[in-house]
Amino acid sequence: MKLRIGLIGLGDAWQTRHRPALQMLQDRFDVRAVFSTVSKLAENAAADFQADPVDGYQALVSRCDIDAVLVLQRSWLGWLPMLAACDAGKAIYWAGDLDFDPVEAGKIRDVIDRSGVAFMTEFPKRFAPATLRMKELIATHLGPPRLVFCHRRVQVDPAPPKANIVGVNPLQQELIELIDWCRYVVGREPQSVVSTGLSHTSPADYECMSLQFAGEKAKPAVTAQISCGSYIRPTWHEAVSFRPPSAMQICCERGVAFIDLPSTLVWFDDAGRHVESLETELPVGQQLLTQFYRAVTSLVRNMSDLNDVYCASSILVAARESSRTGQRKDLKMR
Repeated sequence: MKLRIGLIGLGDAWQTRHRPALQMLQDRFDVRAVFSTVSKLAENAAADFQADPVDGYQALVSRCDIDAVLVLQRSWLGWLPMLAACDAGKAIYWAGDLDFDPVEAGKIRDVIDRSGVAFMTEFPKRFAPATLRMKELIATHLGPPRLVFCHRRVQVDPAPPKANIVGVNPLQQELIELIDWCRYVVGREPQSVVSTGLSHTSPADYECMSLQFAGEKAKPAVTAQISCGSYIRPTWHEAVSFRPPSAMQICCERGVAFIDLPSTLVWFDDAGRHVESLETELPVGQQLLTQFYRAVTSLVRNMSDLNDVYCASSILVAARESSRTGQRKDLKMR
């Protein structure tokens, strides 16, 4: 069975992740229509897949030959394509903006829930080969994690005038993805969060938080430290690429591991050092779209992805409140 899909927006990952994945999965996906705010991009992508370029997202989601829509770009359209897809009863693959507050997210979650459509958020760190292998090692060789260190150093271009509005934070998307990544690797919800490294400048240049996961049964308590910064200026060209930290370091009961996304994993136990290069594993884009295909064609509806977005954004809001007040915040995930 082929899913007939429409593409809304063609973001930075189009050429490196989404386009190659769709080409490899042509036995599962049939691209029928493409919309982009940049019409030339839509025309080129449509030509690649013998699809139709369309003038708007409303026209795309209302087509009778579309089963699902892939929103592949963060844009000023915000949640509008998602809401239109819900109204039209089309499944949604969301690689758009995660920059929203939990109150708004709760309303969006209710709309999607009532619509009954399949929904998946693109969290590429979850499906990176190194992450999937790390989950295997936790279950077999290394045992449950005790400490997780997760750092992301990003380069943020000088903000255009509209992005200098107070409250706009270019690190938001990165932090939400890092929070979700830690939740996924640990395998349960955090109990509390404390944040000590928030810069109140706009745009913010560094944020740091510590998540505490309570112990349960045979699993020990876990502390996850997450930090994200854009403190290296774009003009410092050599400094940007100098000794980038491992994306994640995990100290487990029987060893320690270092992850470099997407496909490098180095781990140590009593036997010594083990280096795994997972370049031959299925690429992240194919992993993600294969999961989406299963979500749409499955008879069992999975709402966990939608709840993951809500939980990650709620944790980030609590972390920023902790930074403002100087107090640890208890978390009640639902």
